Amino acid sequence: MKLDDQTSMQDFVLTALSPIDGRYASKSTDLRTYLSEAGFMAHRVEVEINWMIALSEAGLDEIKPFSDDSKKELLKIVSDFSLVDAARIKEIEKTTNHDVKAVEYFLKEKITSNEELSKASEFIHFACTSEDINNTSHALMLKRVRATVLLPKAKEIINLVKNYALQFAEVPMLSRTHGQTASPTTLGKEFSNVLIRLERAYMAIESVEPLAKLNGATGNYNAHVSAYPEINWPEFSKKIIESLGLIQNTHTIQIEPHDWMAALFDAVARFNTILIDFNRDIWGYISLGYFKQKLKEGEVGSSTMPHKVNPIDFENSEGNLGLANAVLRHLSEKLPISRWQRDLTDSTVLRNLGVAFGYCMIAWDSHIKGLNKLEVNEGRIKEDIENCWEVLAEPVQTVMRRYALPQPYEQLKKLTRGQGITKEALRNFISELDLPEAAKNELLELTPEKYTGLAAKLAKIV
Repeated sequence: MKLDDQTSMQDFVLTALSPIDGRYASKSTDLRTYLSEAGFMAHRVEVEINWMIALSEAGLDEIKPFSDDSKKELLKIVSDFSLVDAARIKEIEKTTNHDVKAVEYFLKEKITSNEELSKASEFIHFACTSEDINNTSHALMLKRVRATVLLPKAKEIINLVKNYALQFAEVPMLSRTHGQTASPTTLGKEFSNVLIRLERAYMAIESVEPLAKLNGATGNYNAHVSAYPEINWPEFSKKIIESLGLIQNTHTIQIEPHDWMAALFDAVARFNTILIDFNRDIWGYISLGYFKQKLKEGEVGSSTMPHKVNPIDFENSEGNLGLANAVLRHLSEKLPISRWQRDLTDSTVLRNLGVAFGYCMIAWDSHIKGLNKLEVNEGRIKEDIENCWEVLAEPVQTVMRRYALPQPYEQLKKLTRGQGITKEALRNFISELDLPEAAKNELLELTPEKYTGLAAKLAKIV
């Protein structure tokens, strides 16, 4: 196969090495604004310009406060940053072989025609190390992608699960522990169990505080102090960082140590792990016939078996969640580790933020699609639970214990273990027990469908 230099978007999708930018390109569109190479450049430009504007307002003799028009021009470079600008930075990088320096030279080009700004051009990147710009950019990128993409999508999943929890709160369902029939629950209660876990994971993602540093080559403001020893540089840096909605990390080496990033990636991975568990359970319930899936005109379940409607959305979600977590966990384990005051292993790894969250988006979208296709088959659920009278061995032996009847567990074990039991056999057993009439009548009235404890009530407390 020959690939031409001039390729269409469709060609690009078909020739992409990663499914994130190929088969599933539409799923990760919202991430590109923040986590693509161009997105990274845009954030670097924003940080550099904010640093320059702050220096102009620091009362230095060599750089006076910019006029309103000049300040607007600087901020317009940020707001109007385009793919053309990104391409220009890449062109400059071919010469510099240094991506941050290319951003600096790009900005100097952009302000050449403004005499006021051009005179102050050497204050672009003044006293900064590349990591000052990069770590602050990464913090902004992750903060924004969390707020605009991750949390809204996670909330969409949570709301769907919540709706099912409430809708099916009172639908009795046979439980299975170790794959064996167990004390009944309700379908809604099982959804609420997942809901509570997802909500906790959501709060963990939401609560991570993005940190940043603007403190020079080894975190000590060496260059800053050598030029302007009278300035309180930690406070100056803090003001800029907080103006960007971030929190200052006061003590670092050359790089911000990325512990906060690790916490964020771990929190997202925990959300994903819960979804993997949930995907597998839903898959199993579809297999049992508890759920049907809404049919889509023209869709095929098998190339040879026409009857099949496969749980492909939950399988797709599970597979991509595994890929997402593999990258997220590598990021969280690797990024906080750096030799001495720094090595470059974090830099190349951080270029995979879009990969990690790209797989998240593919998986989360598939999960949402699967949930929206579910149709509860109450008849099948009812049939299953009505054929499992052995689950009432638990309440019978518990009532026997209350009234001190001999060997209650052992008697029920002999009657039910490893075998089904009919309604008549259990009722005959209960009828022969030496119990108070009221207690005996309550047990005789009990059915597997009624034996759900507080499941319905708990399902509604969401």
